[in-house]
Amino acid sequence: MAFVITLLVLMTAAALWTVMGRSLLKATIGLAVVSAFITILMFKLDSPLAAVFELSVCAGLITVIFVSTISLTRPLTHQDIIRLSKDRKKRYWLLPVIMALAGAALYLVRVSPDLPAYTSFPMKNVRDILWGLRQLDLFGQIIIIIAGAIGVVILFEERIKDEW
Repeated sequence: MAFVITLLVLMTAAALWTVMGRSLLKATIGLAVVSAFITILMFKLDSPLAAVFELSVCAGLITVIFVSTISLTRPLTHQDIIRLSKDRKKRYWLLPVIMALAGAALYLVRVSPDLPAYTSFPMKNVRDILWGLRQLDLFGQIIIIIAGAIGVVILFEERIKDEW
């Protein structure tokens, strides 16, 4: 139990570092670190299939898409970075308080140990699990991948317009 709490604290710290950081590249790496912590947590909670998808899609594919998109954008000046950092701090100053309250609420509303484990479901193969049990998660991942691809396409269109 102490390992899971430590993992959640580290994951929260990495998430705050990701949101509050000045550099987009560091924020992308922070997002990958958060996904890696989520992967470890899923393995600890005996969800290896979800952990593998989290590691491959979120920590892997999404990070690669973000890094490639960042490499195609123009770098910000030091003044732009400071201005954006101040603006971000104004927008997200309440985030640590909200996360602490959400963590306390989740701690108070713990899941009952009497619930059946995922291994007790009658599904036998990956297809049944993905399309029967985890269908919304799969659609969410598909939407995130499509949104990233559309973002890269829009970035290329803007870059091509700037070059002409």
